[in-house]
Amino acid sequence: MAYILNIETSTTNCSVSLSNKGETLVLKEDYGNGYSHAEKLHVYVDEVLKEAKISTLQLDAVAVSKGPGSYTGLRIGVSAAKGLAFALNIPLISVSTLKALAYQVKADSGVIVPMLDARRLEVYSAIFDTKFNEVRAIEAQILDEKSFESFLSKGKVYFVGDGVSKTKALIDHKNAVFIENKLPSADQMSALSFDKYKKSDTEDVAYFEPYYLKDFVAIKSKK
Repeated sequence: MAYILNIETSTTNCSVSLSNKGETLVLKEDYGNGYSHAEKLHVYVDEVLKEAKISTLQLDAVAVSKGPGSYTGLRIGVSAAKGLAFALNIPLISVSTLKALAYQVKADSGVIVPMLDARRLEVYSAIFDTKFNEVRAIEAQILDEKSFESFLSKGKVYFVGDGVSKTKALIDHKNAVFIENKLPSADQMSALSFDKYKKSDTEDVAYFEPYYLKDFVAIKSKK
């Protein structure tokens, strides 16, 4: 057995899955109903364990989506994952948020561009081939009409994530495929976290920090 608890809180989707050998057994998530992670995350953890009829003592590892994404969301998820890993003395595994998002796309050719909405015309994006090998590393990218032009000229480009709507408004190309209303989920983390578990690719519980990509900027309230 290789029971892994997977936690995803990088966007408005508060998502928790329990997996065994890379297969999702139980999934609980609140898909896109605002940031409710502080209230729901630990409830979902309890629910997936109860539904699977296992205890925390049977967990072999805990995995967390490491970012990029919401600063507050990532802090909540990583804090919970680190607390569980430390208390249970089990490995902590981090999973790329954008790679897990890319796993929601199944295609035979072209490239996959997972993207998360940042501010204004900016997105956090990466590029993967259809076997999920990284073609271009994660960037904080400002979009314009020529974004991804070199990839679009060669074949299909599958855009996925909550940054798709602003991309669709700018890019008009026959090879662009826009997959809307998708957010990162702990479901796709299952295969990725198990792959890292087999390789003993784990994090230092004491020093691991989320991958914010950009520094946190506080904005004065309008109230």
